[in-house]
Amino acid sequence: MSLASHFNSSDCAISFELFPPKTEAGIETLMKNVERLKEFNPSFFTCTYGAGGSTRGTTLDVVEKVKQITGLPVASHLTCVGSTVAQLEDYLSEAKNRGVDYIVALRGDPPKGSEQFEAVEGGLRYANELVELIRSRFSDFGILVAGYPEVHQEAKDGKTDLENLKRKVDAGADIVVTQLFYDNADFYRFRDDCVAAGITVPIVPGILPVTNFKQALRIASMCKAAIPSVLSDAMTSTDCEESQFSIGVDHAREQTIDLIKNGVPGIHYYVLNKSDAAEKLLDGLDLCCS
Repeated sequence: MSLASHFNSSDCAISFELFPPKTEAGIETLMKNVERLKEFNPSFFTCTYGAGGSTRGTTLDVVEKVKQITGLPVASHLTCVGSTVAQLEDYLSEAKNRGVDYIVALRGDPPKGSEQFEAVEGGLRYANELVELIRSRFSDFGILVAGYPEVHQEAKDGKTDLENLKRKVDAGADIVVTQLFYDNADFYRFRDDCVAAGITVPIVPGILPVTNFKQALRIASMCKAAIPSVLSDAMTSTDCEESQFSIGVDHAREQTIDLIKNGVPGIHYYVLNKSDAAEKLLDGLDLCCS
């Protein structure tokens, strides 16, 4: 099934993002959670890998197992970090041979200890170049690229960030999946800006239900995502782990309901390899955008 076809109906397509566990026991636990997440009829699963490509092999193991268990399309992340074009092509060839359907094409973060991204000799500098490579050499892959409702932390300003996104889409991306955010107004503003910039592919919001306030602060600092006062005040009003879990998940559920009412074509959930938060926030929801 083509990537774009998931977003051609009135139903709100959902997808889940995983990361590669470090141990066999972790993979076994993850697969149990994948079986539970499958009950919500996702359109596909994606899987990240470690900084600098440190877990690329495990990523392919994970997506291969997920596809075997679920029978659903799977996507692997791929970044430009630390790789020559030849190495990127080798990875794409192996991904194709192992049944990967889609690629999440990213420039990638600078290696640890570096303040800015630098391409290796014979490598690529920008995500749009990676999209061009995939589209020209591995055209069977569907391609997802990242968008930033609150502007990428390295971008000079929102206009520059949108110009970068437009280049990725023009290079052949099928959909845009956003960085996580906690205020839907940020997404709606971003969506409007994308339309004004001539970006016509589906814009899919990315949601991460926070389950404790320390986690929320850590993730927000990494992603430069603002935490609304209504969420921070509620989560800091209690030290009870169960209460914080419920507050964070309820916030994500309300985000989901509002996004569906406002006609998003899909929602991508960053589930941190667990299923309990996703189960609670999705239980009983009518995932129809009409």
